[in-house]
Amino acid sequence: FAGQLGDGAAMYLGEVLGPQGERWEIQLKGAGLTPFSRQADGRKVLRSSVREFLCSEAMFHLGIPTTRAGTCVTSDSTVLRDVLYDGNPKRERCTVVLRIASTFIRFGSFEIFKPPDEYTGRKGPSVNRNDIRIQMLDYVIGTFYPEIQEAYSDNSVQRNAAFFKEVTRRTARLVAEWQCVGFCHGVLNTDNMSIVGLTIDYGPFGFLDRYDPEHVCNGSDSAGRYAYSRQPEVCKWNLGKLAEALVPELPLEISELILEEEYDAEFEKHYLQKMRKKLGLIQLELEEDSKLVSELLETMHLTGGDFTNIFYLLSSFSVYSDTSELEGFLEELTSQCASVEELKVAFKPQMDPRQLSMMLMLAQSNPQLFALIGTKANINKELERIEQSSKLQQLTADDLLSRNKRHWKAGLRHWKEGLEKYRARLQKEIENVSDADTWNADRVKVMNSNNPKYILRNYIAQNAIEAAENGDFSEVRNVLKLLENPFQEAGGFGEVKDEEEEGAGAAAAACAQETRSRLPYSSKPPLWASELCVT
Repeated sequence: FAGQLGDGAAMYLGEVLGPQGERWEIQLKGAGLTPFSRQADGRKVLRSSVREFLCSEAMFHLGIPTTRAGTCVTSDSTVLRDVLYDGNPKRERCTVVLRIASTFIRFGSFEIFKPPDEYTGRKGPSVNRNDIRIQMLDYVIGTFYPEIQEAYSDNSVQRNAAFFKEVTRRTARLVAEWQCVGFCHGVLNTDNMSIVGLTIDYGPFGFLDRYDPEHVCNGSDSAGRYAYSRQPEVCKWNLGKLAEALVPELPLEISELILEEEYDAEFEKHYLQKMRKKLGLIQLELEEDSKLVSELLETMHLTGGDFTNIFYLLSSFSVYSDTSELEGFLEELTSQCASVEELKVAFKPQMDPRQLSMMLMLAQSNPQLFALIGTKANINKELERIEQSSKLQQLTADDLLSRNKRHWKAGLRHWKEGLEKYRARLQKEIENVSDADTWNADRVKVMNSNNPKYILRNYIAQNAIEAAENGDFSEVRNVLKLLENPFQEAGGFGEVKDEEEEGAGAAAAACAQETRSRLPYSSKPPLWASELCVT
């Protein structure tokens, strides 16, 4: 328990009521000191602000509940930031994002009533103020869940239980949506969980490139607590903390039962519904579909497949493919799988050898202390990296060529087996339709509206940031325009520039772009992108 929400960099401007009665809270992030800034300065920088601005809009256009970004404004003021926490700070431009949402209230907002924490002794600033907790519940339910307030106006416990059930369901559906586009939040604590089921607070987020269920997008999450595959589990844990924070207005025995009965079932249901759409399974809902999804993802993992691009490619797979067409499609799929060079970067050891040696000795000599500063899983993962890296580094040119061939043959075999199962499943769909051509057109349409061609990959954001840091904001606008239509072919859209930017930013932008080879926005990431670290 941290004892305080956030880093005190947000300022409310107020609330706007729209013409249909919709309610929007308007907030500045990074505008300067607030009473809650602690030892910080309340500022945000261009780098992180561009990422939040672009990603919140990207998520909206992917159809995922999210806060929105209205503006991103930078200045000539600078602050000192140690980007990688490595003792090498640099000056960065202060930037402010204007954020918009129905509400910014989080699970953590209710933890201000928390009694002293058993581990740290920290307590919430409003401990023992149940009167405020009641006010907050009345406000949140009455404002954002009016149908629940109306249905249970004469019984507060039943009302609060219905409210918690709906928050549980919304959260489960939200995480299912994240998993289906490969979105990793990066910092899923109770502070960053919306009480109305929105994606909130874009910090060290990332989208999957190479499919790796253990992918950790946050460079400072050394324990992998918020890894991609653990997001559903940690969000359920956060709901448990919200349940604790609602006592005594909602008894724990009621909320815990709701959580166990609702969360996993809602997540699995929504996840499978979405995955069926991604695979074009639009006629039938079969029990075997869950296994098909798991096997396709496992094949993607084994071959280092690009999560977004492989799902996008599947819409062009024909159930009627002959042998030569199938081989051609397999070649397309394997072109989206990891090369040996990419694997070398992926398995590059991350610990200093001396640190690893010390941790191994500590695990043997003092397991209790080791448990406080490290985990067995982390050490095993590092040992695996060292083993894999050693094998990759010791390959001769001939060995490398031979390994590549075996690698691709294995990849082809895995994909061929997966595609045969996929084709068999599609054929079951056809058995239930009268017009196969209409079915196929509908299948492709559904797939193309659920499998994005464009996501905000880290390297795309980084290119936009570097151009902006050099005074040219056209790439930010380009990327924003692209992300507003993530499911459509971009065509030849050009740069969007303010007239006053063109002269001032042209030379700087040209210099920045020369350092990065221009790739189509839907490409697999370049090799240098593997070295990007977001904390």
